[in-house]
Amino acid sequence: MKKTVLLGLLFLSNHIFSQEIHRCLSKQAIDYQEQLTPGFAAHVNQQFEQAKAWKNESTPKTDHIYTIPVVVHVVYNTANQNIADSVILNQINILNQDFGRMNPDTVNMRSDFDPIAGNPRIRFVLAQIDPSGNPSTGITRTQTQTTSFGSLAVFTGSFADLEKVKSTADGGHDPWDQTRYMNIWVCNMSISFLGQETTALLGYATPPANLPNWPAGSTPNLNDGVVIQYQCFGSNNPNPLDNGGQTIEVLGRTVTHEVGHYLGLRHIWGDGDCTQQDGIDDTPNADDQSDFDCNTSKNTCVDNIGSLGDLPDMIENYMDYSAEDCQNSFTKGQVDLMHGVLEDQRYDLVHDNVASIQSVETIQVSIYPNPTNESITIQAEKALTWIKIVDAQGREITHIQDVHHQHQIDCSTFHSGIYFVHYGTSSNQTGMKRMIKL
Repeated sequence: MKKTVLLGLLFLSNHIFSQEIHRCLSKQAIDYQEQLTPGFAAHVNQQFEQAKAWKNESTPKTDHIYTIPVVVHVVYNTANQNIADSVILNQINILNQDFGRMNPDTVNMRSDFDPIAGNPRIRFVLAQIDPSGNPSTGITRTQTQTTSFGSLAVFTGSFADLEKVKSTADGGHDPWDQTRYMNIWVCNMSISFLGQETTALLGYATPPANLPNWPAGSTPNLNDGVVIQYQCFGSNNPNPLDNGGQTIEVLGRTVTHEVGHYLGLRHIWGDGDCTQQDGIDDTPNADDQSDFDCNTSKNTCVDNIGSLGDLPDMIENYMDYSAEDCQNSFTKGQVDLMHGVLEDQRYDLVHDNVASIQSVETIQVSIYPNPTNESITIQAEKALTWIKIVDAQGREITHIQDVHHQHQIDCSTFHSGIYFVHYGTSSNQTGMKRMIKL
C-alpha cells in the first residue's frame, strides 16, 4: 500500500549482498525519476487518484470484459532462455484465469475476504496482427549477444541496462505500438556478483512515457511495458527458479503481479509500515511484505475495512510478495482502480483496438479465396443481412446490406494487408473472419 508508486516491481533473491535482502526497487526507481523531474511523484499520485475516482464519476460497466492484446518478446542468449510457445500460451491462460477470477485456487481464499473479492473481467489475447497489419502469433524471438540485462547498477537506481532489452539497437527488441499492445519482454536479468550468477530480479513494469502521469521528459530511460525473468514465465516452464539453493514454485503469478502494476496497482503493504497505504480502501494494511510464505496467522496492522473491521494481512492478494501458491485474488477496490486506468490512461488499449480482434462466429461462413488478389466470395449457411469490412487500423472499407447466402466482393483496389470481415443476420447472429489481401 503506497501513495508514490505506480512503477512496477523488481524481486530480488535473499542471497545477494551478504545479509541485506533486496526484493523490490520500486521506491528507488520513483526516487530516481523524482531527481530527474521534481514533482514527478506528486504527479503520479494525482493520476492515481484520477483513475481511482472513475467509479464515482462514471457508470461502471458491470458486465463489460476488457480485452488487452499482448505481444511477448522473447530475448534469449542461450537455448533454455528461448522459452517454448507452450509456456507462453500457458502464461496467457494464467492471466485470463487470474484476471477473470476463474483460477481454481480462489477456493483457498479465507472467508474473511469474501465480501471484498473482486473480478477484474480483463481478458488477454496474443495479438493476431502486428503494427503493420501483417499476420502475427503475438510472439517475437530475438537471439542476443547480451548474456544478461541485469546489473549491479540497478541498486543505485539506474535502469539503463535493464531497459536495453526494449531496444533492438541494444540487443533487445523494440516495442510494438504501446497504445495498442501490452508489450512483455522475457529475458535473463541475472546479476553477476563475486563471480557468481544470481537470479536477483524477477520482473518490473512501468507505465508508458506518454501517459499523463508521466510528465514530458521525465522518463528518458524508461519504456512502457512489462519485463519478466525467463524462469518466472508460465507454470510449465522447464527452467527452475533457484533462491539460495532452494527451488521456488513458479505458477505464473509474477506476471500477474507485474500486469497489476502495469494497470495501476501498488504493493498491498505500501512499501512501508502500518502508516503507509496503497490508496485502495479495501486492502488491509500490513507492516511489511510477505517473503515467499503463506503465513495466515499474520495481522500486523490494525485497520478498519468498512463494516468488516480489522482484517488480517491479505497474503492471498496478487500484489503481495507471498508464495505464488497462496496468491489468488484482487479486491473490488483494486478492480475499480484497474478499470479506471483502462477508461483513462490506457483507454486506447481496450477501446476500438483491432489488435485484440480474434475470429469469432455463431454461424458458419466461408470466405474464399483467402488470401486473395482480386475478389472474395462469402458463403453463409444462413441469409446474411449485412457485411462490413474494416482494415487493420479499424477503418471501414465497405458496408453491404441484404447480401443473402452468397456474395462476391471486389478487393482489387484494397491495399495489401489484413482485413476483418464482419457479418450478421436478421436474428442478430454475428461473426468475424480475417481476410488477407496479397
